Amino acid sequence: MTVARLEALYRERYEHFARVAGAIAGDAESGHDAVQLGFANALRHRASFRGQGPLEAWVWRIVVNEAKRLAAASRRELATVADEPVLNGSATDEHGLRPWIAALPERQRAALFLRYYADLPYTQIAAILDMEVGTVSATLSAAHARLRQSFSEVER
Repeated sequence: MTVARLEALYRERYEHFARVAGAIAGDAESGHDAVQLGFANALRHRASFRGQGPLEAWVWRIVVNEAKRLAAASRRELATVADEPVLNGSATDEHGLRPWIAALPERQRAALFLRYYADLPYTQIAAILDMEVGTVSATLSAAHARLRQSFSEVER
């Protein structure tokens, strides 16, 4: 893999990576940090890319893992300051969905962000999250069901 391919991916898809990473990490700034760190790691470890699957899926996995690491570090830091649990949410929340999405299990949140924020196909989500394509479908279905349940409870 060449540095030029990584650079082209960075330039073409930066905003998608940043939006998803920000949603996972908890804020836009951490999302940008996760993308920067993720691409730096990809560049540093580019020799480990075996070419089994798309380059973009390999980089997504690195960026998502970096965003999760930053989110965990942020939660640990905030947990020492406050006694309340810290909810992870998206950078923008025009519809008040942040608490409901934050309450989803991590795997469901990640699948939602990769599908709807990054607009990735199930095959790439499966590669990024290291699961089968059918599991991606089931994970998204479970997330949708949980969100529908949350909506219906509020409407009552």
